[in-house]
Amino acid sequence: MRVVIVGGGNVGTYIAAELIGFRHEVVIVEQDPDRVAQAIANREPVGATWLQADGCEVSEYVLADPQTADVVVAVTGDDEDNLVISLLSKQEFGVPQVIARVNNPENEWLFNESWGVDRSVSTPHLLTALVEEAVSIGELIRLLPFKGGAKLAEVTLDHDSPAIGREIMELSLPRESSVVAVVRQDQLIVPRGDTVFYEKDEVMVLVTEDSEDHVRTIFTSQAPAD
Repeated sequence: MRVVIVGGGNVGTYIAAELIGFRHEVVIVEQDPDRVAQAIANREPVGATWLQADGCEVSEYVLADPQTADVVVAVTGDDEDNLVISLLSKQEFGVPQVIARVNNPENEWLFNESWGVDRSVSTPHLLTALVEEAVSIGELIRLLPFKGGAKLAEVTLDHDSPAIGREIMELSLPRESSVVAVVRQDQLIVPRGDTVFYEKDEVMVLVTEDSEDHVRTIFTSQAPAD
């Protein structure tokens, strides 16, 4: 897979190193010449191709050959730049998947298909979800949204969960939901119809807006959300 990352700061460099570790081809586009020179001199990360260019300028961005990328990741520290990069990637170069970083959560509503964004990542929102997950037992926590209104949710089963001691096939889950994983004592369990739930199981569920309340009543003692 060929990935173009626009933004050569700590976030972009870290993502590049991870992807290179999985044997993907990575190009990092960064407009600061000093940062590019430093990264090349220090070989950070090893295996990445660096390009000194402005990702918001078509005449410069084209040098990264974004039209041949499978994914473009816009992770500069400026939301406006990330939106422009996403729009150019999708409309000018036809990139199949565009992922963009949201720096200010108040701008998150802009990061949608109209701006060429297939997936957006808001670090503050992700951190909030992780904090909730860490301190919440017996509550259905939203972790990650997907296109089409689906989202990944997690619940750690409390002692009074209605699901404890029952198999998945007994729970009458809504058609618009699915249990995708169970973590039990740090062991990942791929769920089957006869998988039985136990107290303190971490259950990952795909839900929709319509099915979320029903799933909440199946796995928790909470009443449906208002």
